[in-house]
Amino acid sequence: MTKADLLEAWGGHLAQGRRRSPHTVRAYVATAARLLDALGETDWAALARLEAGDLRRQLAARRQDGIGNVSAARELSALKGFLAFARARAGVNDAMPPRLRGPRVKKGLPRPVTPDEAVNLAATVEEDAREPWIGARDRAVLLLLYGAGLRIAEALSLAGAAVPLGETLIVTGKGGKQRMVPILPIVRDGVTDYLTKCPWPLERDKALFRGAKGGPLSQGMVQKAMARARIALGLPVTATPHALRHSFATHLLGAGADLRSLQELLGHASLGSTQIYTRVDAATLLDVYRNAHPREQG
Repeated sequence: MTKADLLEAWGGHLAQGRRRSPHTVRAYVATAARLLDALGETDWAALARLEAGDLRRQLAARRQDGIGNVSAARELSALKGFLAFARARAGVNDAMPPRLRGPRVKKGLPRPVTPDEAVNLAATVEEDAREPWIGARDRAVLLLLYGAGLRIAEALSLAGAAVPLGETLIVTGKGGKQRMVPILPIVRDGVTDYLTKCPWPLERDKALFRGAKGGPLSQGMVQKAMARARIALGLPVTATPHALRHSFATHLLGAGADLRSLQELLGHASLGSTQIYTRVDAATLLDVYRNAHPREQG
């Protein structure tokens, strides 16, 4: 087999068997390609014989390239997945990859924006747009992120068949997992306003949110619009489209939502992914205490 054959099989497994995103497939295939280049192996059986020391040396080489702990941890995860796939293709009974502990990665806390900031961001992207329909479009997208907790990719993957919006929306998230999210009137009105101004015809099987030339709207365009808005409002660089989803979760938790319900609304596969918001809420509470408690003022 050739290196290209191995990588094609690995990429196909990720895209079709594991239903990974195109971005993840590209990153994992690139990691596998670097391993193959370093070892010169083009055979499943040879890859199946690799041990923890081989992975350690590969990571050490990547460290010399200047990658940090987060990138190293992601590389190790990709390598383990690739070698598990190789062992299965080689017919090895135990498909588990070599055991190797990755670098410690400190899990960063999301930095939510306030409700007022979220509303102002949505309004500012609308006012800053070069055309009214583009402003209405960008506002509608941001409202879906903050008002319904969607990932930006989930919002942009919505097709025309999703409208007219009702009180709930079925969203397809990571791994093809579907969940139902409630739609607030302000979100529904924002999407309706965009549709009345959009110059492109609504088609059930085409992207709901269109770019300036009629194609699907890209994440980069939304990110740029929000970057301009946060600068205009004097907000920190952490005020990104994804921060709106963090804000959705944090504000619901602060209002009394339970973690299990929040997990369902966010589409998290595990409760552990949702529990980070308890730390965010605790951090916010501590800030309030420090700023308001009488003993902290004197």
